Amino acid sequence: EVQLVQSGGGLVQAGGSLRLSCAATGFIFDDHVIGWFRQGPGQDRVEVSCMSTQDGTIVYGDSMEGRVTISIDSTKSTVYLQVNSLSSEDAGVYYCGATPYNVEVARACSTAGHFTVWGQGTPVSVSS
Repeated sequence: EVQLVQSGGGLVQAGGSLRLSCAATGFIFDDHVIGWFRQGPGQDRVEVSCMSTQDGTIVYGDSMEGRVTISIDSTKSTVYLQVNSLSSEDAGVYYCGATPYNVEVARACSTAGHFTVWGQGTPVSVSS
């Protein structure tokens, strides 16, 4: 079964940091694009960062660039998202998605619609 299992997140103080994990099972991990998206209440999923598991190409979305780092542990088929200097605007549900690496990472990352498999979502709340 193709699956993405997320962990991390929760309640974080403003200015704090967190790391989200996205573990993949059931498909060939090293030829996909893994993307992180944030969804606020009543809003569409907005790209945070995407990465090719094949060649390491990375794209960061405008909304959080400079405060996030995407990384990979291929031995664990897991992609991580480190988020720093959190503010209330960063709150929402974070999703990781996967799509085959047959389009440029930037193009894949431009919209959540390119992704075919999704994790269960990880809520992130930020306290002031």
